[in-house]
Amino acid sequence: MATLRDRGWAYFDAIVAAAPLRDTNPWLREGDHTAYRPDYDTLERLLGIPVLLKATSQSGVPALALDVWVSYEFRRAGFDADRVWPRPRAPRVLPPEIKAFVEKLPKKDRLTLSQRIEPGLGGMGSANLLGKNYVKQVDVVMSSWATGPELMVSTKRMDSSFGKNAANRVEESYGDAKNLRLRHPQAALGFFYSLSAIALTTEADTAEWLIDLLVKLGREDDAYDAVALVLPDLTKTQEPADPEPAGESGPIEAGAVEDDELTRDSPTPGIAVDDVVPVSLYQDAVPAELDPGRFFTVMINRVLDNSPINFHREARERRRALSPSPSPGS
Repeated sequence: MATLRDRGWAYFDAIVAAAPLRDTNPWLREGDHTAYRPDYDTLERLLGIPVLLKATSQSGVPALALDVWVSYEFRRAGFDADRVWPRPRAPRVLPPEIKAFVEKLPKKDRLTLSQRIEPGLGGMGSANLLGKNYVKQVDVVMSSWATGPELMVSTKRMDSSFGKNAANRVEESYGDAKNLRLRHPQAALGFFYSLSAIALTTEADTAEWLIDLLVKLGREDDAYDAVALVLPDLTKTQEPADPEPAGESGPIEAGAVEDDELTRDSPTPGIAVDDVVPVSLYQDAVPAELDPGRFFTVMINRVLDNSPINFHREARERRRALSPSPSPGS
């Protein structure tokens, strides 16, 4: 049977496919510098999907909204859609070499194998990467067999229970950064955090402390290259009804397939994208060091700086072909 997560993916895919800025160049000229301008309108629509579906944190749908948007932005930057996971189609994680192999098969064999791969049987539901000491599930990844991971982003979302869970999330992020950085020193490593804006008023001290820690987390030379923060302006009625899901317990096996990525007995029901009410972002309280535009600028530049000039040609071209600066008020 189709799950709530299946329905979420159907909405996510439809909104990303119809995003007006999907094929536009996100790079802008600001004075003597280049700047990345994220598509916040699409993020606000993606954040509205868990609200529409009344999705709990345990369903994973609220967290997926962040993963989908971050991967969408890296594709906007010009990186290969099949190398950036989660992919915009099932299976969400699939090494590009497998895709290339299938495309070179005779038509009959290609069709048969594609029918098994596309529902998820030939791919994984998540990207599990070996760090220095343990395997870590990473939310957004760009990788291939030839290069290994070039880009890794961990996302976290906190919509409630701020005082109870904030310290745990920050402690986990420090450990994960060290684990991944020590095995993949050349990869771009980032942390993307979503905190409900309601925390700024209901638990102001905790929110201030957490934002300060996120800023400091991005200053570590041997940890994250960039950290970002978004503040969805959720109301109490829009928050997930259940508490934050517990993290993975025990070691993760690399290559494990999640059950909800496997073939279903029934198709995903129809969706009505017009029913999605965007969740606005409260941007005034986001420090410059945690600005998402800065985050994507740093991450993309690191990937391009640490790879040969003949890699990621489209991403390099888009960075060179700057769009004019937006007019005031646009």
